[in-house]
Amino acid sequence: MFKFITTKPFWVNILIAIVLALLLFFGFFSSLGWLTHHDANARVPSVVGKTVAEATTALEAQGFDVTVQDSVYIDTLPKQVTVKQSPEADALVKQHRTIYLTINRSIPPLVEMPDLRGFSFKSAQLYLQSLGLKMGEVSYKPDIAKNAVLDQVYNNNPIKPGTKINMGSTIALVIGSGVGSTLIDVPDLTGMTVKDARSFLSAMSIGISTINNADAAVANQENAYIVRQNPEPYNIVGDGQMVSNKIRAGQLIDIWVSDTKPAMDSAGIISQPSNVQ
Repeated sequence: MFKFITTKPFWVNILIAIVLALLLFFGFFSSLGWLTHHDANARVPSVVGKTVAEATTALEAQGFDVTVQDSVYIDTLPKQVTVKQSPEADALVKQHRTIYLTINRSIPPLVEMPDLRGFSFKSAQLYLQSLGLKMGEVSYKPDIAKNAVLDQVYNNNPIKPGTKINMGSTIALVIGSGVGSTLIDVPDLTGMTVKDARSFLSAMSIGISTINNADAAVANQENAYIVRQNPEPYNIVGDGQMVSNKIRAGQLIDIWVSDTKPAMDSAGIISQPSNVQ
């Protein structure tokens, strides 16, 4: 073979090389469509709403490969159904192309309950939506913080911030309705523990504002005794007569506490510790 090449004139060899190169060039591009399956296109069927098994069967029957790429949780859809596909339905793509599926999870993910207390009603609603939680029953309670969240409730019980709950859970909110219009007598809290006073005041929609230590020895304010309050339950007028002070539902009372329970004299008057100003 080499003798055939060497016995020919140089220009003939060059011409042969050019012809071979052209044949290879045109041969390669002529077969490119066959190599890449250029004309083997198919339309992607719609599999949104189908189970993973149904979607896989339908796509593979059209010559596509299938991969579950992601998962989400939508409580209004059945479990394990296809939520999204890529490429989308009716897209014209080559066979053996991989179709990526996003499916609905079987088990809802856990989310942390936020602390919505103090949020406005609208802000709390948007915050719940952003976490995939639902707004439940909204109730109103007289409180100076009008239109603010006073408490958050899950399954009829107050829920603490940071508690793990299922995405899609329903949260009820207690909203402040402002100060009430009806005047009531200021309750006398002296001698009660702070814990008991909270429960007592809750029935009247009155809250405790600030808790001040009447002495430095108070270890646990919730179990400490109330020795003074503002407003006080009554005033002494010039002739020594006691006149009840008034308060509205939704207003607050300041209190002073001590570990020592105030003593009551024979007339039923509670005497305060000497260090309470």
